[in-house]
Amino acid sequence: MFALFLQGFVLGLPAAAQPGPFQAYLLAQTMKNGWRRTLPAAFAPLLSDGPIILLVVLLLTQLPPALLRLLQIAGALFLLYLGWRAIQAFRYAGVAAATSAAASRQSMLEAALMNLLNPNPYIYWATVTGPILVTAWRASPTHALAFLLGFYGTLIGGLLAVVLLFGGARQLGPRITRTLTLVSAFALVAFGLYQLTLGLGLLEV
Repeated sequence: MFALFLQGFVLGLPAAAQPGPFQAYLLAQTMKNGWRRTLPAAFAPLLSDGPIILLVVLLLTQLPPALLRLLQIAGALFLLYLGWRAIQAFRYAGVAAATSAAASRQSMLEAALMNLLNPNPYIYWATVTGPILVTAWRASPTHALAFLLGFYGTLIGGLLAVVLLFGGARQLGPRITRTLTLVSAFALVAFGLYQLTLGLGLLEV
């Protein structure tokens, strides 16, 4: 059981540290609302991954290519919208950002929706973590729980560290904040355009 926990721990590290649209979104929200209001967004995978695991792992089948393309297109449009939002935050950086509890809840819901519209978690759970989880479950539910605790413990912990790191950069002053906001905006737009080309079949990987 400890081996499964360790396996989940190791697999969670790159999932948290690898640059991607989720990390770009966390950067944008931290620059806009501060690290305290953005921290709940790091827990978004706990909301979004449940349906993904049920759909992909328990059915233990690959999603049809057509459905993956639709997810890519929908996710791309959502990323472009978030990129536009980040650009607006850059343009109006002098205006006080919303720091209410509502802003914190919105960040978490947006992050969860981004995950649901991203085909990568479906592919990852169907090909990498899914078979491990199914094997562990067949051994016993506690083995499966140990794997999930290791994976999500590292994933969420890593995402929280990312938010705190960005929050520290935010304290360096408004110029750094505006620069990082612009970087996050371009990153979200770039990921959105890349995902859109994949969804439309304009680029094969």
